[in-house]
Amino acid sequence: MTTPVLSTRDLTVRYGGVVANDQVCLQVDPGQIVGLIGPNGAGKTSFIDAVSGFTGCTGEIELAGTAFGSLPAHRRARLGLARTWQSIELFRDLSVYENALVAAHRFSIRRLLADLVRPGREEADSHVWAALDLVGLRDLAHRRTEELSLGQRKLLGVARALAARPKILLLDEPAAGLDVEESKELGDRLRDVVAEGISVLLVDHDMGLVLEVCDQVYVLEFGKVIAHGEPNRVRTDPAVIAAYLGSGADT
Repeated sequence: MTTPVLSTRDLTVRYGGVVANDQVCLQVDPGQIVGLIGPNGAGKTSFIDAVSGFTGCTGEIELAGTAFGSLPAHRRARLGLARTWQSIELFRDLSVYENALVAAHRFSIRRLLADLVRPGREEADSHVWAALDLVGLRDLAHRRTEELSLGQRKLLGVARALAARPKILLLDEPAAGLDVEESKELGDRLRDVVAEGISVLLVDHDMGLVLEVCDQVYVLEFGKVIAHGEPNRVRTDPAVIAAYLGSGADT
C-alpha cells in the first residue's frame, strides 16, 4: 500500500466558539493534485493554516507517514511541507531570482558552520533555477517583481515554495485574479510540478482549474467534508450543487 504524502484524521480547528474545521479527514497520495473547494467561509484556508502550523488544531496530521502535528511551522517546512499565501508577499526590492533564493536556504547552526568552510550557494542556486524553470520564469530571473504581470507574480510565489524542495505544496487561491489564459498556464505548470515528484493540495475558487487538473477533490461546507472523489463525480454531487448554488439538489 502506498503511503500518503499528506493525511489528516479528524482535524478540527476552533476559534473560540466557532468551529472552522470539523473532523476533516483528507489524503494526498504521491503524484497527485488534490483539490479542496467550498463556498467562502467553508474553512479552506483554516485547514491549510492548521496543516502548515500557523493555527492550532486537534486531530492527526501525517507527512509521508510521520506524525508532525505537534511541530512548529518551521519544523514542518524542513520536513518537506511548503505553502503559498492568498496575498503573494513578494520582496519588491529583490529580483525574481533573489525572491526564490530566499526560500532555497535552510538555516541551521550546522549549515552556518558548514558554509564557513564550504559555502553552499551552488546547491541553492541549482534549486532556484530548477524552480524557475518549472514555472517558466527563468528568462525573467533578473527582473524586479513590479515588472511582472499578476499571473507571473503568482507563479513566482509557487517557484519560491518549490525552491525549498518540498514533498508537498499547499496552494491557497493561486488563481485568484487571473484571466483564463493565465489560469490555464498555472494549471499546465502544476502538472509539471507533479511530474517532478511533488504532490499538490490546491485550494481555489476557479472551478475550471480545479476540475481540469485535480485527481481528487474534497468539498468543505461549514468546516465539514460533504463530498470527496474524482472531479466528474464531485461536480454532479447533489450536496455540492446545493452548497454552491444555495438551492436543493433538484434545482
